[in-house]
Amino acid sequence: MIVYIAIVVMFFVGIYGMIVKKNIIKMIIGVNIIGYALNLFFIVIGYRNGGIAPILVPGMTIEEFVSKAVNPLPQALVLTSIVIDLSIICFLASLSIRIYEKYGSFDLEKIRRLKG
Repeated sequence: MIVYIAIVVMFFVGIYGMIVKKNIIKMIIGVNIIGYALNLFFIVIGYRNGGIAPILVPGMTIEEFVSKAVNPLPQALVLTSIVIDLSIICFLASLSIRIYEKYGSFDLEKIRRLKG
C-alpha cells in the first residue's frame, strides 16, 4: 500500500512542477517525473510475490504455470511508455531551445512580456 501512496505523491509532484513552476526546464522535469510515476505504477501492477517468468518450462503443468507466472503485459507497456516519454522529452527540450534562441530566457513570465 505504501508503494501506491509513493506513486501518487510522485505523480502530484510532477503535476505541481508542470502547473506552478514558471521555468520551462522545470516544467519539462515535471513531465519527466509524471512519466516515471506512471512507469512505476505499471511495474507495481505487474508484480506478483513469488512469481516466475512467463515461460512454460517442460514438466510444469498449465495450472501451476498460470498460478505462478507474472503478467507480461505491464512490462510491455512500460517499454512502450519509456519510448514515448523519451520522444516527448526530446520534443520539449528542442522546443525550449528554440524558445530560448528567440526570447533569450526560459522564464515564461519574461516570454509573455516580450511577446508584445
